[in-house]
Amino acid sequence: MAEASLTETVIRPVLGDILRLQLAYNRGAFLSLGATLPDSLRTLLFSAGVAIMLLGLLGYILFSKTVTPWETIALSLLLADGAGNLIDRILFGYVVDFMTLGIGSLRTGIFNVADIAVSIGVAMLLITALRTGNQTKTAS
Repeated sequence: MAEASLTETVIRPVLGDILRLQLAYNRGAFLSLGATLPDSLRTLLFSAGVAIMLLGLLGYILFSKTVTPWETIALSLLLADGAGNLIDRILFGYVVDFMTLGIGSLRTGIFNVADIAVSIGVAMLLITALRTGNQTKTAS
């Protein structure tokens, strides 16, 4: 939908410019990190490397006896983000990003819906870690 309705040159402000929509092709990782690497190295890192990490994460989710349901949801969000972006990289060589948040010149980098899922997953894991840390301190 982003490619069909947005361009790389026109910014569409939404919600009083808190949200901006603009098409961007991300050939790198988070915030285009690594986008200028040679194609072969970028493919190795962001396709093969990510695929291996996703398989490891899937195995951990499926076979770990210590993962709680909350952690399973959080890790599944990370897995879904990685898988979605991996599919885009394999099919097209890039990930489509199209949103930024902010006020005035204070803005986030450009991202997509899958990045929201990974952010929620990371937040859930941080909450779990903080709770576990607090319970350990209380027990001692």
